[in-house]
Amino acid sequence: MTRRIRCVTTTRAGGASVAPFDSFNLGDHVGDDPAAVAANRARLAATIGLGPDGIVWMNQVHGDRVVAVDGPVEGAVDDADGLVTTRPGLALAVVTADCVPVLASDPRAGVVAAVHAGRAGAKAGVVARAVEAMLSRGAHVEDISVLLGPAVSGRNYEVPDDMAVDVEAALPGSRTATARGTAGLDLRAGLARQLAGLGVTKVAVDPRCTVADPNLFSHRRGAPTGRLASLVWME
Repeated sequence: MTRRIRCVTTTRAGGASVAPFDSFNLGDHVGDDPAAVAANRARLAATIGLGPDGIVWMNQVHGDRVVAVDGPVEGAVDDADGLVTTRPGLALAVVTADCVPVLASDPRAGVVAAVHAGRAGAKAGVVARAVEAMLSRGAHVEDISVLLGPAVSGRNYEVPDDMAVDVEAALPGSRTATARGTAGLDLRAGLARQLAGLGVTKVAVDPRCTVADPNLFSHRRGAPTGRLASLVWME
């Protein structure tokens, strides 16, 4: 049986949070009013039709730990930057504001994964760990599809030259030049190349840059700020 896969990424609009988290902030660790975050998360759950227990969140730490979940989780999964499940109707969520949200699925095997891939996590191999976790649960590389969601683009991700060299060594294809001609990083390009090396060739990239698009949250453009949520689930 081939499952229908659903992927969603939120924007800033339509929530209960006030500036500078205005208005649909889904991050509970950025200093926003907890009641506003709870209201936003409840609205998201209702909108996607899965209910308050239908979304699993992570307390992300910029690492490479991927956790398998088989049902609702009270609160959030601690110390994790990736989630994987084989359970239909359970959405896996990643929150970002420049880092890369990675949503992966194998609809034939019935396996999905959500990954938070910032510079440190991407360099540490968190996306490769997620693919390994999917394969261990019956997925096949040729059937895995991946969406690399909205993130800071290489044109707007300026870093010191030695950092660009360091990340490029761990994640080839990441180093680039910014719009100003300085050293930059394009993590989505590096991740797409890494995935291809793992045999995952069905990779789509959301073209939006969080820094350039005012409809999205961006930590680099203006901190403190809120967080977007990207979710994947099987129907």
